[in-house]
This record gives sequence, structure tokens and C-alpha cells, in this order.
Amino acid sequence: MNSINRQLIIGSIKILDQITLLVCFVLAASSVSKQLEGLGFRDFLSIRLKFSNFLIILILMAIWYALLNLFNLYQARRFESWKTDLIDVVHATTSCTLVLYLMSVIFQVAIATPIFLFLFWLYLTVAKIIIRISLRIFLEFLRRRGLQITYVLIVGTNSRAVDFARSIENKLELGYRVIGFVDREWPGMKKFRDSDYELVSDFKDFPEYLRGHVVDEVIIDLPLNTFYREVSRIVQQCLEQGVMVRFISDSFYLLRNLKLARSKFEQFADNTVISVYNGILGGLPLAGKRLFDFIASLMLIVFLSPLFLVVAFLIRLTSPGPVFFVQERLGFNKRLFKMYKFRTMIPDAEKRQDELKKFNEADGPVFKIKDDPRVTPLGNILRRTSIDELPQLFNVLAGDMSLVGPRPLPVRDYKGFNEDWHRRRFSVRPGLTCFWQIQGRSSLSFKEWMRLDMQYIDHWSFWLDLQILLLTVAAVLKKRGAY
Repeated sequence: MNSINRQLIIGSIKILDQITLLVCFVLAASSVSKQLEGLGFRDFLSIRLKFSNFLIILILMAIWYALLNLFNLYQARRFESWKTDLIDVVHATTSCTLVLYLMSVIFQVAIATPIFLFLFWLYLTVAKIIIRISLRIFLEFLRRRGLQITYVLIVGTNSRAVDFARSIENKLELGYRVIGFVDREWPGMKKFRDSDYELVSDFKDFPEYLRGHVVDEVIIDLPLNTFYREVSRIVQQCLEQGVMVRFISDSFYLLRNLKLARSKFEQFADNTVISVYNGILGGLPLAGKRLFDFIASLMLIVFLSPLFLVVAFLIRLTSPGPVFFVQERLGFNKRLFKMYKFRTMIPDAEKRQDELKKFNEADGPVFKIKDDPRVTPLGNILRRTSIDELPQLFNVLAGDMSLVGPRPLPVRDYKGFNEDWHRRRFSVRPGLTCFWQIQGRSSLSFKEWMRLDMQYIDHWSFWLDLQILLLTVAAVLKKRGAY
């Protein structure tokens, strides 16, 4: 994934929105406080900070968040006009002000005069418009420069599909890249053949293409009454591998019998689509996860920097070669990134792996040896204490990894996958630790490892992450299953 992470941006905006609400409330109250009993603002606060006031603020913050979600102001809204965006902002701030008025009547809040309500609405509207415009400009800036790109595969080669592909690619600020089309040969493909797009796969080879390429979304534009069976298989294959599916169709009623997991209607360009998600959904919890990852990894890097220096010195002292082991791993949606670890083996360890295949003690595509002869004496200590994994905090900080998530796999291990459902692990960001770290670590079978990854994805919550982090510390201290 790109180091500038969209979830971090949206999470920060959500926090900023709540701060903005409080600031606007205080500014409006400050403007009218002298009209109430001749009190200054400090005096006003000193006598009115009671439970009912706190309750009003908390309820208002929750309703403000709900209203912003209701008007889709936390969505990317790449296809919405600026005018629509600003109108929805006014709708949200007006609704929030009306709610504040109703609560002031119920709780008999004296400060909620007409002037206060008008000033609160005005401050909040202006502030939110500035935030919204700034966010749109910033995201469009990133997309025009090739960041925050979404790679799309389109199923269907009719004229509407081709026009759709052109419409989203002609606008660089949308951040969509069409990597190809999937279809079978049919007589009406003339317009497609005249286009610059590539037919990358047919229906039969679609699963294989999905396994070997970075695909963020699959957009299906086929007549469902004719291709129902093919579409059903494609949806199942996408869900197994954790890839989002969108339907552009005139026959939505035919989708009822498909297993659509978690789905919703969305506006996509000039089309109404059904978007199907399988994996961890977005929203405030996921944005909070990314924000927590960023803050926690930054603090841990600063706190552990003396340890990093000591370990780096010991590695250089005891073994020739670099301090860090850097290897390409598969991350979110099979994107490659460079993962960092403290080097625990001899410098040419990767080249010698083929010689040691016969000693592999792990099942499945994973390679592990309990007493690996390539591991240095210091490396053995670093592995058993998991200190060798700490440089991955930089990967977490950059957004390539999370503190908690399925462990990132080398490319060679991924090539050994023989079940599509294993690939659903790529629908989330890989992590420093996960269930398998606290339930046996290296002693678990590959099948059990994959099962635990799916369990994490299906039952994820922020509190589950905290629980896993705490249990990981205990597992590391006990050195259970580590080698």
C-alpha cells in the first residue's frame, strides 16, 4: 500500500470534526455569554459545567458523527460534484443545529438563544466546508501523482463497460486504473477491439489471473439473465480471495440468490452499483485502528531506539554483513513491499535455502527448521525473544503493515498456496502479530495458521487487537513455540 494511508487521513478528519464541533460550540457560547445574566464567559462556564451539559455535548458529538455518515461525508465521493458536497455539508450542519435546539428545549439550556444557534450553525458550516474542500484537494493531489491508486478489473466487454472504463481513467483525480477486461469471445466485441484495452482473461482462467495480479476491485457489467452462472462463480472466487466486487446491472433483482456477503448500493460514476465487501469493512473502527498503529508505532520506535542501536552494534560485532534483513513480502491485495527485520542468519542464507529443503519441518508452502544451521548465535537469541521483528514497526508507521494482522508471507510461500480461501488474508493489512503468535507460533500447522487468520478477519474489532497485543507479550516472554 502507499505510505500515505487513506484510512489515517479519514480517521484524522473524523477526530478533527469532533474537535471542530466543540470549538464552534465554545465560540458561539463565548459570543452570547455576556447577554446571559451579565456574566463573563469564564463565570458562565464555572456555574454551568454540570452533568446535563456534558450529556448534551456527548449526545451532540454522537449525532454529529452519525449525520456526517448519513450524508456520506466520510466517503471518498470521487464522482460527486463540489456543489453536491457542499449542499450535503449544509444539510449536516443544519440538522445538527436543529438537534441542538431540540435538546436545549428538553434540558432547558438557557444559552441556546436564537443568536447562539445561528452563530453555532455559521461557525460549524464554514469550518466543515473548509475541512471538506481541503480533504478533496489533498486526495485529488495524491491521485494525480499516482498515489492512492485503485486497480480495477472489468468483467464484460459491452459498450457500456468500455465507456465506463474510459470515463474513470480520463479523470486522473479519481485515482482509478483499469488493468484489463475479462470476457469470452462474442460477435459484439467490435467496439472493445477498437479500444486500447486488453482482454486479460476469459471466464475459465479468471481465478488464475486473480491469484497472480494486484486487483483491488472487480466490476461486473454483464447481462445477469444470460451470464448468471458465470457471474455466480466470479463472485464466489472474488469473495474467497478477499477482493471487492461491484455490479453495474439493469437486473439487480437477479442478485438476490447470490451470496453477496456484506453489500450496499453506491453511486459509482454515472451508475448505481451494488458493492460487495468481504473482509474488514471500513468506517471509524478501521480508521481508529490505523490511527492507533501510527501513534503506537511512532512511540515504540522512539522508546526502543536505544535497544535498536545496541542490537545493531551487536549484529555488526558478531557477524559480517548488513544489520537488517530486507525481503519483499505480500501485503494488502497482494501488493509487494519491503519488510525489515534484524538479520539473524548468515549473509547468504537465502541462497542456501534450497540445500535445506529436505529438512523442512513445516507443512504447506512455509519453510521452517527448528535448529536452522544458518542462524547465528546472536540471531538465535533475537528470534526467541522476537526482538528481530521490531524493525517492522517502521513498516507499520509507513502503512504497509499493522500492529495486528495476518503475518506477511514471502513471495515463494505464496506461490505454494493451493486453496483460494487462503488468499482472503490479503484483504487486510498484514501485521506484526496475530492469533497464531499467541497459540503456538512456529509449532502450528499451516492449515491451522490459515484458519486462525480467517477467524481474525471475520471477528475483527479494536478490542480484539488490544487483546492479541497483550497476549503476544505473554507468549514472547514464555518463548512459546518460537524458533
